Amino acid sequence: MNKSIESHHSDFIAVIAGHGSYAPAGILTNDDFTKMVETSDEWIKTRTGIERRHVCGKDESTAQLATEAAKKALATAGLKPEQIELIIVATITPEMVFPSTACFVQKNLGATNAWAFDLMAACSGFIYGISIAQQFIESGRLKNALVIGAETLTKIANYKDRTSCILFGDGAGAVVLEGRPRKKDEVQSGVIYSTMYADGSSWEALNCQAYGSRNPVSRPLDDPKKIYMEIKGREVYQQAVRRIVETVMECLEKCNLTLDDIKMVVSHQMNARIIESAAKRLEIPDDKIFININEYGNTSAASVPLAFDQVIREGKIKRGDIVILVAFGAGLTWGANVIRF
Repeated sequence: MNKSIESHHSDFIAVIAGHGSYAPAGILTNDDFTKMVETSDEWIKTRTGIERRHVCGKDESTAQLATEAAKKALATAGLKPEQIELIIVATITPEMVFPSTACFVQKNLGATNAWAFDLMAACSGFIYGISIAQQFIESGRLKNALVIGAETLTKIANYKDRTSCILFGDGAGAVVLEGRPRKKDEVQSGVIYSTMYADGSSWEALNCQAYGSRNPVSRPLDDPKKIYMEIKGREVYQQAVRRIVETVMECLEKCNLTLDDIKMVVSHQMNARIIESAAKRLEIPDDKIFININEYGNTSAASVPLAFDQVIREGKIKRGDIVILVAFGAGLTWGANVIRF
């Protein structure tokens, strides 16, 4: 089912007021993987575009990564932690079953006036989070929100499966959304449009089945590998390309835009070949597609905010430019945000 939100009919608009990202210091290169599984640097780069990925240390956790990214976003927004009203953490590798990772981030920051929750939509989680925060801000219910995507995927990767373990890295990215009064007949920065989809019938394409109520910790697994992520690569590839193309086309149509109006498309970094295939079908020129999977690998919900922060820091977009954030992930879930930065 699809839910679309157009930013036209409220007194407020949700603006990107701050941004930040964080990646742990540990690095796994493609050459490191040749010592673990049968693979090569050339094989990995050719099929995925990945050269290295950042990896948590033994004592580093998702909440710690999220907190560091959040601190940077707050700093660029010029806000103190106690001024934040909502914290959303998108993750599939939470700090623990409960409490939520967002509550740990709230504690770490000292954001004593924020309510907080986690959002699980896998690689699409940050896109979903932006949309949710957008609605609270546009309604006037909140003045601001901190939206974070954070993952420690290397902790649930199967390092005996050469087709999947090479893909994943750890990291976090964050934005501060702030409400600004909407001005009539004036072009303003802010979230213009959000769209989200889900298809639970294809859940087996991407999953990690332990430990939930279906496979509780109290019962031995019928397959020990269920503690790790499972990916059906061909199905994911085909679905991802199709859904990204459809979603970007929808954004252009609903917002009455053309590709000439778009400065940059920032996609979830799942696989360079998927991003390039989608861009080719959409006829998006190379200078409007951002790829940083070579440095970070697939970081699921952290992927889009990591890339978005890098795009801003490197000056690839400036105030007034229109950016499309788009993602596809487990669920299956997919969606996009159109933002005038």
